[in-house]
Amino acid sequence: MEQNKGETDCMNSDKNFEEMAKDLQEKINRDEEKTYSKKVIKEYRNPVNFGFIERPDATGQVKGPCSDTVRMDLRTRGNTVQDARFWTDGCGASIACGNMLTKMIKGKTIEHALKITSDELTAVLDGLPKENLHCSVLAVNTLHKAIENYKKNME
Repeated sequence: MEQNKGETDCMNSDKNFEEMAKDLQEKINRDEEKTYSKKVIKEYRNPVNFGFIERPDATGQVKGPCSDTVRMDLRTRGNTVQDARFWTDGCGASIACGNMLTKMIKGKTIEHALKITSDELTAVLDGLPKENLHCSVLAVNTLHKAIENYKKNME
């Protein structure tokens, strides 16, 4: 069956669009690799703890000065963090910080989790650009809010 000119033009247009999108994504990837560490990129592209816990033992939510919001849900057993999930409407650095922080606290005591600093989080991610350092502060502040709420719930 023959294709008419309109169908051929449409197919060429689709192919051009796909090539343009592929080229753009490759440029974005190269720019990210110049800006962020491999760990940051890995964490925000594959956030294994993104989402919510159904009926968490505690939740904290903080809106940062950059207008990003981070939420963190905790499930505990005794004084130990059994599960942690986070959600953010923020940038890739906020996703990376939330994801890495939840990994850092799982299986740890509440007291241990409270001692984690934004500098430690940044170091575990092999650094953040200066303009994204607030993302690690936001993640840690959200964890502290969740723990504060946990302690209130335990009273």
